[in-house]
Amino acid sequence: MVCRITTFAFESVEAQPVDVQVQLTGGQPNFSIVGLGDKAVAESREWVRAALAALGLAIALSILAIMGVIPSDLLEGHAAIGELSLDGRLGETLGVPPAAMAAEAMDLKLLCPAPCGAEDAWAGGSVLAAASLIALINHFSGRAVIGSPPPGALAEPPAGPDMRDVKGQEGAKRVLEIAAAGGHNLLFCGPPGSGTSMLAQRLPGLLPPLSARELLEVSQIQSIAGLLERGRLSRTRPFRAPHHSASMAAIVGGGIKAKPGEVSLAHHGILFLDELPEFPAHVLDSLRQPLEAGEAVVARANRHTRYPARFQLVAAMNPCRCGGGPGAAACTKGPRCAQTYQSRLSGSFLDRIDLYHDTPPVTAVDLALPPSAEGAAEVKARVLRARDVQTERFGETECDTRRPVNADAPTGDIERVAAPDALGAALLAAAAVKLQLTARGYHRVLKVARTIVDLDGAGGVRRLHIAQALTYRRCAPGQAEGVQAGALAR
Repeated sequence: MVCRITTFAFESVEAQPVDVQVQLTGGQPNFSIVGLGDKAVAESREWVRAALAALGLAIALSILAIMGVIPSDLLEGHAAIGELSLDGRLGETLGVPPAAMAAEAMDLKLLCPAPCGAEDAWAGGSVLAAASLIALINHFSGRAVIGSPPPGALAEPPAGPDMRDVKGQEGAKRVLEIAAAGGHNLLFCGPPGSGTSMLAQRLPGLLPPLSARELLEVSQIQSIAGLLERGRLSRTRPFRAPHHSASMAAIVGGGIKAKPGEVSLAHHGILFLDELPEFPAHVLDSLRQPLEAGEAVVARANRHTRYPARFQLVAAMNPCRCGGGPGAAACTKGPRCAQTYQSRLSGSFLDRIDLYHDTPPVTAVDLALPPSAEGAAEVKARVLRARDVQTERFGETECDTRRPVNADAPTGDIERVAAPDALGAALLAAAAVKLQLTARGYHRVLKVARTIVDLDGAGGVRRLHIAQALTYRRCAPGQAEGVQAGALAR
């Protein structure tokens, strides 16, 4: 007699169906597994011998069906995933939500461990979560039917830091608002103590919550990485802040089983890189492809694994290795120190930064000022209005699951919706020559200008908006100001 059941193996965040076939024959007692199963599958024979608890739940259920312990016809229409202990209990397994989605697409009910039931229920479809192998036997025998688990509770987002905590830095707050409204990559450059890290940590509080589909995508990645706690999901956007000693595999993804890296864990959220020049140059350059394509590709000799990685990059750096600030942090080595330090960042990497802002030192006068009357709630309201405008603008042409923002707009769309007036076009043309803008830089200026208009509700893109967007473009000191002054004089 042969029994068949479906289980799943994982490739990136996608669950690939695996057809498990089990047969009992006469002769000498022997347990054989054919195919190119990994070490865990090869060892499952010892687990089955110990307690009919194969490492793969599907093998154990098939053997029980052949032995007549459970009706074999009832296994039809089911898929199974889970790890079994020697006493027959089902332990928590990584990556169950993708398996639930794959089972639903195949019109199968998924059998999974009870600890995974809450997160599995979020993926939709029919799910049966059992605590042990004996519970499944009782279920198929009709003695104790297992019900579908309820979805895990949505975790209440913690109260984040408020914008009122930041003293001074009004220009930096404005740049942060623009970044939040348009999904733009942002780089702060300032001496120690100027508040760059504080500002970056307040960005999540300005962003809209995850949509239902975004939430499902984020939970899939977190489940594969083992970061989903008992099915508790949160609509707060991810905020990942790896240390500058992190390896390329930790940032982009990799390892023995090609696990997702920080860029994928920040999917639909924020990747914050503090002390940016301290990151190895090859690690920073490895971000170029995910920033453009919205996915990280981990290449191996036998396969390529792709993880979604559509994130917003926010970074902070000091002007030089000495700090570049006033007083004890002042640089004593002259401009060459700053040039050497900042030269660690490649031009192609910096070209993908939409907004660059120099944050001045915070003075004692700034610290003595009362808190700002405007906090995160007021700024977030403007950001949400601007994003609603972008959703209405790009909703029909949205090609992925992320809410449409100006930063992701295709070239053709941004040239149409951000076409400046005659004076603005003349300023941008002069800037393109003076600043030697690349094609990418040219279009990113238009994207930033469009976001400024969306925030201000000003209608079309004019010279004023182009001029402001140019001031946020990283260039040699005085270049952007010179271009604007010349255009305004005309």
